[in-house]
Amino acid sequence: MYKTKLLAALAGVLMFAGAASAQDYPNRPMTMIIPFAAGGPTDVLGRVLAQRMSEILGQQVVVENVGGAGGQTGSKRAADAKPDGYTFLLGTVGTHAQGQTLYKKPQYNSLTDFTPVALIAEVPIAITARKDLPVNGLKEFIEHAKKNKDKMTYGSAGAGSATHLGCVVANMAMGTDIVHVPYKGTGPAMQDLQGGRIDFLCEIISTAKPHIDSGAVKAIAIMTKERSPALPNLPTAAEQGLPMEAYTWNALFLPKDTPAPIVKKLADGANQAMDTPAVKERLAGLGAVVVTPDRRTPDYLGKFLKSEIEKWAVPIKQSGAQLD
Repeated sequence: MYKTKLLAALAGVLMFAGAASAQDYPNRPMTMIIPFAAGGPTDVLGRVLAQRMSEILGQQVVVENVGGAGGQTGSKRAADAKPDGYTFLLGTVGTHAQGQTLYKKPQYNSLTDFTPVALIAEVPIAITARKDLPVNGLKEFIEHAKKNKDKMTYGSAGAGSATHLGCVVANMAMGTDIVHVPYKGTGPAMQDLQGGRIDFLCEIISTAKPHIDSGAVKAIAIMTKERSPALPNLPTAAEQGLPMEAYTWNALFLPKDTPAPIVKKLADGANQAMDTPAVKERLAGLGAVVVTPDRRTPDYLGKFLKSEIEKWAVPIKQSGAQLD
């Protein structure tokens, strides 16, 4: 009886402490960890969001880029941070869903080592080819790939990246096994695609669009169910006769055991930022689709994450792709 009362008292003290700390949260600068190098699509999106959240929350949101291990290094740092709301993470489908199956020993458990805050946006992936590849559209691309599968190569932003797994999905759907050439980031992969040193790239639309628009690379298909407003004239793979889906998404996460009032304040700040017309316009220009308000809650993100881990486990296991 005494032990039960003591535990109840301690729980009450902790709840009170959490509520008290949330009352003046935030009262100092916060850190948004972006688990990739500066200049990439996740970094650009994060900085747009961080600037507006700083204005809304009344404290600066400082961006810290911590790259490495497909985003796991930075994500692990966020998971190990003090659960006081002052360090949070901009995670992706790669860091929080795909990596749980792709890596033999993930550095963290996405479901238990983080507190979900809010799903932010979804970004389609497009199959892009070197401009002199003798194909037009997905049908011709598949025919060419099957005839030249031993000669072709595709690039990615690195083993385990969303661009890598996008092409894993494409290979499986086409029934081919094209050789993968991993790069240290999207920039050098796109540079070699333009130089004709690789044949295709499954690239996030935000970084592919300028090169497609300029004619430096050839767009083949969007790998989502619907066309992208950023490239409205590019048909989906499904429209061209071969349904396949690959995309990335971005979401905010706090360390596990962060008090609920703090989670709510950060989620509210993120939601207000996403409802800002200038932010919506900037993200749309990057090819990112801001999710609807009903999908921005911590509860929704928790359920969504679980379904995404299960969803991506299937093609990853079937492909045999695995990283140490």
